[in-house]
Parts: sequence; structure tokens; C-alpha cells
Amino acid sequence: MVSNLVSNPVSKNDDGHGALRVVPRRHVARDVVSVVCVLLLAAVVWSAATNERFGWPVVAHYFLSPLVLVGLWNTILVTVLSMLLAFVLGVVVELMNESGAPVLKFISGIYLWVFRGTPLLVQVIILFNISALYPKIGFGIPFTNIGTGPIDVNSVITPFAVGVLALGINEGAYMAEVIRGGILAVPAGQIDAAKSIGMKPMQVFFKIVFPQAIRSIIPATGNQVISMMKASSLVSVIAFPDLLYSVQAIYARNFQTIPLLIVASIWYLIVTTVLMAVQRVVERHYTRKGAER
Repeated sequence: MVSNLVSNPVSKNDDGHGALRVVPRRHVARDVVSVVCVLLLAAVVWSAATNERFGWPVVAHYFLSPLVLVGLWNTILVTVLSMLLAFVLGVVVELMNESGAPVLKFISGIYLWVFRGTPLLVQVIILFNISALYPKIGFGIPFTNIGTGPIDVNSVITPFAVGVLALGINEGAYMAEVIRGGILAVPAGQIDAAKSIGMKPMQVFFKIVFPQAIRSIIPATGNQVISMMKASSLVSVIAFPDLLYSVQAIYARNFQTIPLLIVASIWYLIVTTVLMAVQRVVERHYTRKGAER
């Protein structure tokens, strides 16, 4: 009797063919939360679509306005130039930090401390008003007569120049950390091997370390580019005609504040979406390349 029970086990999950039927686990709480979220999202979309105060006809009218498109181009231009400056500064600062010279490490530390420790908006405003401290500035070799004459700072420090410099210098402090993370990803044994064959520190960096670190640096830089593009809206406070300033100039005349801000938001979302797509392609490329190695 016992042997029959052991050899012919009975299960309520038996489908009659000797195999157990797998019953998926029910996620009641998760399903309820999902339904609630869908209903809330539908309510928000319906409310925005039917609320006349959103001014969707105004949004459609100004979406491709020449003034808005010029502001969009200026935003992209400032973002690109600022990121180029930031990348160069990040490399220089990291070289100073890795140089082993106490003075250079101290200077790089002060740079990181100041520009990561103060708000970007404050830095933009200070640089825009730098002529209050230095109305004229000259360049030359100290204690000699070699150099250029004094230059009027107001003629050089334009809103465009301030936007590129302030955003680039600030972002350079963060790019230095991104580059540092990429360098730390390079195996230390390769650096030691390069030094053992007599390569100088600069040769080690540019021929051994940097080509390998760039695989980690470039994907991480994508996040910084996206953040930079959104942070570029801060230059609107110094009357630089970026995307935000352009829509502000329009709604200052027609008082359609919300519709014009929606126009700017949609364009920011479009550019951000494109950048995120490019970032994913780059990440997949370097991930695949790293796996092949």
C-alpha cells in the first residue's frame, strides 16, 4: 500500500499526463497600482487636452516661430561649445591632479572646490559683471614691457561669451571627475608596465591610459551633455537669446506665458530625446567593443 502511494504520487496540479502545471504568481497589488497609474495618467492627459487655458492653438502657432528656432539654435551652439571647453578643462585639471606636483594638485583642488561648491547661476552673474572688478585688462609677461594694451572688458564679455565660458568652466570641474573615473578603470598593471619600459608620464597618459579610458569617458559624457543642454537656460538671465529667453520675449508682448513655456519645454524634450538616443547607441558601441577585447 505504501509502495503504491510513493510510486504514483497524486498532485492537484497534475494535468493527467504526468507533468506539473505551473501556475504564475498573481501580483494583485502591482496590478491595482498599475491600473490606478493608468487612470491618473489618462485623467491628466484629458485635462490638459480639454483645458483651454493651455492655449494649444498658441503653442502650434509659435512652435516653428523664427524667433523660437533662432533661440533653439543658440541653445544648441552654447551647449556644444561649452562641452568642448569643459572636456579640455577636464583633461587639463586631471593631468594637473595626476602630475604629482603639489602646487598643481593644490590649484586643481581649488578649482574643483570653487566651481563645484557654488551655484552655476551665481557664477554666470559674477562673470557677466566682471567688468565691475576689472574694467580693463591686458595680457603680457610679468615684469616686462612685452604684452598687449588694456582691453575694454565690456567689449569682450558679451552674453554669448559669458554663456560659453561660465557653463564650460563650471562643467569642466565635473568633467574632470568623469575623466578621473575613466582613468581609474584602466588596469594599474598597464601603467606600471609602460613606466617600466621608460615611458614618460605624458606618454603613458596619451598613449596608454587615455585611449582605454575614453571607452568609459564618452558614454558617461552623454549625461553631462544632456544636463548642460538644460542648464544652458540659465544664460537667459543675462539676456542671451537662447530658447528660454526667446519665448520670454514673446510672452512679454502677448502675455501667453504658459503656452510659450510649453513650446520651450517641447523643444527641450525633443533635443533631450535625441541626445538620449545617441547616448544609448554610443553606450552599446563601447560596451560591445569592450566585450570583444
